Amino acid sequence: MRKLILIALVAALAGCNTVAGVGEDVSGGARTVQSWF
Repeated sequence: MRKLILIALVAALAGCNTVAGVGEDVSGGARTVQSWF
């Protein structure tokens, strides 16, 4: 499970070229993980 989350985060960060984009991706990932709990 942790590997999957790590891979998803790395892919999201690799897809963003701007700091704002990284922030949006991190926020989206945090919301997704929060919804699992």
